[in-house]
Amino acid sequence: MAEPEMTAGDVLAFLTLTDGLGARVWLDGGWAVDACPGSQTRPHADLDIAVRERDAPALVAALHDRRYRPVPRDDTTAWNFVMGDDGGHLIDFHVIVLDADGHGVHGPPENGHRYPAPALAGTGRIGGRTVACVSPEWLVRFHTGYAVDDDWADVSALCARFDIPIPEDYRRFR
Repeated sequence: MAEPEMTAGDVLAFLTLTDGLGARVWLDGGWAVDACPGSQTRPHADLDIAVRERDAPALVAALHDRRYRPVPRDDTTAWNFVMGDDGGHLIDFHVIVLDADGHGVHGPPENGHRYPAPALAGTGRIGGRTVACVSPEWLVRFHTGYAVDDDWADVSALCARFDIPIPEDYRRFR
């Protein structure tokens, strides 16, 4: 049996929902990697989003009305959690607070985790629709600093398409 996946249609339906709520979201992860050049390169098990903290409760409630429920994980926090439905659709929330400089503070400020303002300036296309997403340069940066595995395809595609130097973490794959 095939693993459930988030299709482009699922992403567009989700974005229509966020539009209706007036919620501001940025695509992150695999769908952002595909949105930046404007074409899907692989199946995606989930949809990663950065969402403003003030928009998260309404979005969670709207997904709850659509039969999404929390998906327990070891790293679940108030600012990083997953919701899923019975069909296997997963939305991975990265909750941020925009500071005065436009940086998205992710979690307690003392942790130092954030989406710098340039990271939130990306745009891409899915199914002909322009979407807000993490910028290519920051998608590459966010894919470094941990054990590298199957991210090479995403990182190499972004680096080639947007003329970004390949990070040291990935040079052994060349």
